[in-house]
Amino acid sequence: MKRVVVGLSGGVDSSVAAYLLQQQGYEVIGLFMKNWHDDSVTISNECPWLEDSNDALLVAEKLGIPFQTVDLSEEYKEKIVDYMFNEYEKGRTPNPDVLCNREIKFDVFMKIALSLGADYVATGHYCRKTEIDVNGETVYQLKAGADVNKDQSYFLCQLSQEQLAKSLFPIGELTKPEVREIAAQMDLITAEKKDSQGLCFIGKVRLPEFLQQKLQPKDGIIIQIDKNDPIYSVEKQVGLTLEEELNTAAQKLPYTPEMGKVVGKHQGAHYFTIGQRKGLNVGGTTDPLFIIATNVETNTIYTGLTSMHPGLFKKVLRIEKDEVHWIRKDLALANGESAEYMVRIRYRQLLQKATLYQFENQMYIAFEEPQSAITEGQFAAWYLEDELIGSGVIS
Repeated sequence: MKRVVVGLSGGVDSSVAAYLLQQQGYEVIGLFMKNWHDDSVTISNECPWLEDSNDALLVAEKLGIPFQTVDLSEEYKEKIVDYMFNEYEKGRTPNPDVLCNREIKFDVFMKIALSLGADYVATGHYCRKTEIDVNGETVYQLKAGADVNKDQSYFLCQLSQEQLAKSLFPIGELTKPEVREIAAQMDLITAEKKDSQGLCFIGKVRLPEFLQQKLQPKDGIIIQIDKNDPIYSVEKQVGLTLEEELNTAAQKLPYTPEMGKVVGKHQGAHYFTIGQRKGLNVGGTTDPLFIIATNVETNTIYTGLTSMHPGLFKKVLRIEKDEVHWIRKDLALANGESAEYMVRIRYRQLLQKATLYQFENQMYIAFEEPQSAITEGQFAAWYLEDELIGSGVIS
């Protein structure tokens, strides 16, 4: 019997994952990860870890599997929370869920599981793992979950072949309603439980309050830029190489306060992100304002009216060479190579047609259609059909 450690989160997905593995004849152990202590910034009653660990324990008892809680809050603080603060401070918007999978669940947690003699680690992610043979070597494929509405492959876009080799995703072939049905049939306490929202394992966090613990508020101005500003009709330079052309298209636009009008004040540019609409507290505009750029150096926020404002759209993004990650190393692009892929720049975004260009020091992704709110610090992930091939941090 192969031994599997399941990350029981106290939710319905991981509960059913544990049950299915048991049915498949694995020896199953349930582990709950405690990653957070500070209740002062979580919104009360929304997914407190105590209730979740209790639900996880009750599921383990029901299934008759061993259970324990592991406290990873120190590692979580160091690898996820501190990283988040640093990124926000630089004016970037990190994705803690992607990092949590790479650094915590499939690294720190996986090492604990393997030290317990486990052959695999399993989670309740909606994705699938398959394997193929490439030149006599086993290569693991990470594929989208069968439930299109719940596919979570994007959150695992930074996993490596070594991590995938030891991972199982038992509910990847199921839809959410099917998972809930199995939980109800088994009379599991989590059958009707709402999905948790917010930071991976922390629960719903009030982000500004959370960031204010580390990042001091400082007053700045909100500028509104007109959609017909000359900055949006710059003539194309001629005689550029392909790399120079892509680099130009990926650059941030050089906004200055003089270009627009002051429409409000804010408490710190580092609390805001591109594409954001809520939390600006600016009234009296004909249409909603969206953030089109932030500048943490000058502590200025630039906004535009409506979600179709030209300042929100770009066709090219850049990824630094050392931030490019291939799950399928056998498909990695060499310097000077390009390939067409389907790409998403955020969770749940529909896949977009794009071409990847690998150069010596960076990769560019050029989209067929302009994309809204390409955001520094987020992950771009590229797919071939339903298989996730690689990803990288947008720079």
